[in-house]
Amino acid sequence: MEFLTFPSEKHCFTELLDSSNGEEEKMLACEEDLEMNPFDGLPYSSHYYELLKEREELPIWKVKYAFMEILLHNQIVIVSGDAKSGKSSQIPQWCAEYCLSVQYRYGGVVCTQVHMQTAVWLALHVADEMDVNLGHEVGYVIPFESCCTTETILRYCTDDMLQREMMSIPLLSSYGVVILDDVHERTVPTDVLIGLLKGVLLSRPELKLVIITAPHMSSKLQDYYSSAPLIRVENKHHVDVVYTCTIQKDHFLSALRLLFEIHHTKERGDIVVFLACEQEIEKAYQIIRQEGSNLNPDLGELVPVTLYPRQKEVIFKENEDEEKCCKNYKRKVLLTTSFGESLVWIKTATFVIDVGVERRKVHNPRIRADSIIMQPISKSQAEMRKQILGTSSSGKLFCLYPEEFTYKEMKLHSQAKIQESNLTSMVLFLKRMAIAGLGHCDFINRPAPESLMQALEDLDYLAALDNYGNLSEIGIIMSEFPLDPQLSKSILASYEFNCVDEMLTIAAMVTATNCFSRPPPGTEEIALTCWRKFSHLAGDHFTLINVFKAYKETIANSTSQYYDVEKWCRDYFLNCSALRMAEVIRAELADIIKCIELPISKPDFGSKENILNIKKALLSGYFMQIARDVDGSGNYLMLTHRQIAQLHPFSAYYNTRRIPEWVLFHEFCISENNCIRVVSEISPDLFVELAPQYYFSNLPPSESKDILQEVINHLSPVSTTKEEQKTNGKDKEYEKYPQTPAEQRCIIQ
Repeated sequence: MEFLTFPSEKHCFTELLDSSNGEEEKMLACEEDLEMNPFDGLPYSSHYYELLKEREELPIWKVKYAFMEILLHNQIVIVSGDAKSGKSSQIPQWCAEYCLSVQYRYGGVVCTQVHMQTAVWLALHVADEMDVNLGHEVGYVIPFESCCTTETILRYCTDDMLQREMMSIPLLSSYGVVILDDVHERTVPTDVLIGLLKGVLLSRPELKLVIITAPHMSSKLQDYYSSAPLIRVENKHHVDVVYTCTIQKDHFLSALRLLFEIHHTKERGDIVVFLACEQEIEKAYQIIRQEGSNLNPDLGELVPVTLYPRQKEVIFKENEDEEKCCKNYKRKVLLTTSFGESLVWIKTATFVIDVGVERRKVHNPRIRADSIIMQPISKSQAEMRKQILGTSSSGKLFCLYPEEFTYKEMKLHSQAKIQESNLTSMVLFLKRMAIAGLGHCDFINRPAPESLMQALEDLDYLAALDNYGNLSEIGIIMSEFPLDPQLSKSILASYEFNCVDEMLTIAAMVTATNCFSRPPPGTEEIALTCWRKFSHLAGDHFTLINVFKAYKETIANSTSQYYDVEKWCRDYFLNCSALRMAEVIRAELADIIKCIELPISKPDFGSKENILNIKKALLSGYFMQIARDVDGSGNYLMLTHRQIAQLHPFSAYYNTRRIPEWVLFHEFCISENNCIRVVSEISPDLFVELAPQYYFSNLPPSESKDILQEVINHLSPVSTTKEEQKTNGKDKEYEKYPQTPAEQRCIIQ
């Protein structure tokens, strides 16, 4: 078989042809034909040859021939390499060459990414290197956005989007090569794909699987895939590592102090700062903007750039032309957190500041809540931060911790997300895959049994499972939405309560990034005054509808669609990119509603009946997230456990100083200052009407439960009869199967 070579290469892969059949030999491309781009049939541009020279300098290029040979003769290939070696950009192109050489008879190439930003940036970069058009030969698919056609040869996508594609095409028949990138980050979707693809490979012997990972995980993957061939790529570089003598009392202030000290040395080079959490990114951004204006202009300008691993933000790429035109020197400061290593694409980074700790979210299945814990990063993460400077001849890594801290406090590797996350969405997906015959997932690391049981129990409460533990009709429809199952259930309930339009807006707003921007120091009161204009007495969910409506009205009335809207957002301390994302998400959800043929009711926001109906729809999905003010001062006790929380400062209730007794909340994390986010007032009557009786009966004893029981006891006989018919139906079904309790009925294969 012949693999397409580049014009500058003077040899063909003749050795590979020896093992090919006669039909494939006829596909040999002569060297004189290589001046034409085989992917679009057009002549190569001069820009292509310029980029080709740069590509040939990448460490990964040395193993191209070996990779192509192994790919030809094996179904699975594992590529282990350091950061900045070119793995994510070059290997997918080589796989596209392989698919082209066999005339796409098995399909094209898909390459998964952990971060949305990386998928978009790589698609742009690779389309440029291949000299083709983005959205045609090369494209990307990320949540709520697709830049592909049916003819796309190579597509980058997030791991969760490939997972969703498997719901409709379980065997991924449209692909000849599947590439799983950044496997070492161990996200839940990536781990699920690793397990499911084992079965797909058995069903499709012609399918190729390429796994790209960091060196520390290569042996584990080889064992998992029965000694699959491994290609190791090294990126030799010299980095000066400077450690502190002691642990820093305040790592955040120490990092900023060091940042300004580096800037004052006038030593050229951009700076990457690894902070502990996203809140520190926001805070650092504001401080750098504020203090930067007071610096000596001769030092140059500090340009802070935020890189959020879990959010869709613009990935920064240096603009060399802009740098040449600029009179004053500009130093970029890239602010990111753990697992933000793959987001740093600039080649001009000379300094890295590493605080050595991270705030990590860990799910506690017993109390159905996340905990925020501060802990040291892993040794493998610390090593990857050195590799960011691989392209710099004089890079310096400043570790704000002693060297012995690395050996004594840091674990070898980070914990897999599947062992510390809420698995309800994952279990819903696997139940859906079981319908297609791919329910068995051979996890590389088995999830905790209590996490699986909590997920199964929650799906059972949401009526997503039938009596045998399989997906119910409601569960199948819920799985169609790329949302948290509770939110999906609320959307389905909104059909019953005639408030679909409003519920779609709420779903889009809580799924997108927070629409309220953190105000700069000194402007907090101004921001609060602006936000009060959107406040709704019924709660934060309704306030979000007001914000979205005002945003849409501003777009409709603006003369310049973008400039006026951005100015309006700045004036009201709102995040314009978050609102744009909410607009996109809402449109996508509306399309899904149409596909499953659920009619969207006419908007009726503001009427008493509509407000009540929205609360009913929300309660249908979020009855497990109820809290009660126990002392009249805003100390909310969770109904499901003994945790106490306060209202988040962004809450409309927080700003108006009104404290409702019973609330439904969208999010809660156990942290230093426990807060419940996106809160709306409800009544006990609504709760007992809409929460399943078998959920209520399982609640732990408490004063709140006693109050709810009194409400149930005081219901009229008619209402009680209706409630029994509505909620006890499932209890009666349980009685039919006394020998199979929920724990045994709901089994993940």
